[in-house]
Amino acid sequence: MTAYAAAGAVAPPSQSVNVTAAARKAPTAKIVISPPDGAQGAGINRGMKVTVSGGTLVSVAMNSVPSGTQTVGVMSPDGSSWRPETALARGMTYAVKATAKDSRGRSVTRQARFTTIDPDKSFIAYFTPEDGETVGVGMPVSFTFDKPITATKAVQAAIQVSSTSGQKIVGHWFGPTRLDFRPQHYWKPGSDVTVKLALDGVRGGKGITGVQDQTVHFHIGRSQISTVDATTKKMTVVRDGKVVKTLPVSAGAPDSPTYNGQMVISDKHDEMRMNGSSVGFTDDDGKPAYDIPDVPHAMRLSSSGTFLHGNYWAPKNVFGTTNTSHGCIGLSDIKGAHDPSTPAAWFYAHSLIGDIVTVTHSADKTIRPDNGFSDWNMPWSTWTNGSAR
Repeated sequence: MTAYAAAGAVAPPSQSVNVTAAARKAPTAKIVISPPDGAQGAGINRGMKVTVSGGTLVSVAMNSVPSGTQTVGVMSPDGSSWRPETALARGMTYAVKATAKDSRGRSVTRQARFTTIDPDKSFIAYFTPEDGETVGVGMPVSFTFDKPITATKAVQAAIQVSSTSGQKIVGHWFGPTRLDFRPQHYWKPGSDVTVKLALDGVRGGKGITGVQDQTVHFHIGRSQISTVDATTKKMTVVRDGKVVKTLPVSAGAPDSPTYNGQMVISDKHDEMRMNGSSVGFTDDDGKPAYDIPDVPHAMRLSSSGTFLHGNYWAPKNVFGTTNTSHGCIGLSDIKGAHDPSTPAAWFYAHSLIGDIVTVTHSADKTIRPDNGFSDWNMPWSTWTNGSAR
C-alpha cells in the first residue's frame, strides 16, 4: 500500500472523483432557524422565523413541548421564509422542524428547540379597544399591566397613540399597573386611531422586560352622549348634536344614589346575572340584597358595579317617577329581553361600547376617573400632570 504523506502529495484520482461526486450530491439549500437550537429567554414576537437560502421551504412544523400543540404559521409567497401567525406563549418550549429543497430537488431538513422568555421576567399589557373595533367618542385607550411598572417613562414612550383627527393625545398613569390615553375632549366622530406597541425588550422595572410588538387600529363611530337627570328621572339621548330620544329612568334610591359624572359604556350583555353581594349589598343575615339571574340589556358603566340596564321586575309607573335602584340606572324592559320596542332594548341596540352616559343632579359624589373608563371627569391639567413624558 502506498502512503501519500509527503508535503504537496496529491490524493489518488479515485479519491478526488469521490469527493467531487459527494460535493455535487450535497443540497445547496441552507436553512436558518431563529432563535437557534437551545436558546433560552427568546422573544415571543417577530424574532421567531425560519429562512432559507439557495432553495425553497417545503414545510415547517412548529409545536409546543410537551403538549404538541401546533403553531399556525405563514409562509412567504416565494417560499423563502416562514413566521408564526401570532405571538408565542411565554415560558414555553417549542420544537421546530423545517424542510427545504434546492433547485435540483434535493432536500435538507433542520430542527431546533428553544424556550421563550419566563413570565416572571417579563410583563404584558392588556389593552382596550380591540383591533378593528368601532367605538363611541368616549372610549379611552386603556392598558393594564400584569406587573407593576416602575420605568413608567420608558414604557409610555414605547406606546404611540395617534388619530386621523389630529387631536393631541396624552397618557396618564393611574398607579403602576394602568396607563390610559385620551385627547383633551372626546374623540372626533369618524376618526381612526392607531396604537403602536413597541414594548419588546423595553425594561419595565427591575427584572422585567416587555415582550409585545404590535399595531392596533380602531374606528370612532358617531357621537352619542346620553344625560341622565336623577331629579327629573329622564335620560336625554343626543346623537351628533341632536336629541333623538328622551327615556324615563329609575336611578339610585336615596340610600344608594347613582354616581354623578361622565361614565363610559365598557361592556354590553343581552342578559346577565346580578348579585348584590358582589358589590357589597347584603341584608342583615349576610345574604345578597338581590340576586337576579337574567337582567336584560345590561351595559356596564363602572368597574364598581354601576350598570345601565333593563328592568322587568319593577312596576312600569316607577320609570320617570321614582328612583329605586341600588345605584344602577334602570329602563323599562321585559323578562327575556325579547321585545325590541322596550326603552331598554332601544337604547341597547343604539349604543356602542365607548358611548358616554353622564349623570347629573344625583345625591352621590362624582365618580372617580379610574372607576371604569370615567377618565373624562379629570381636568386636563391634572391629566397631563400624570403623564410620564
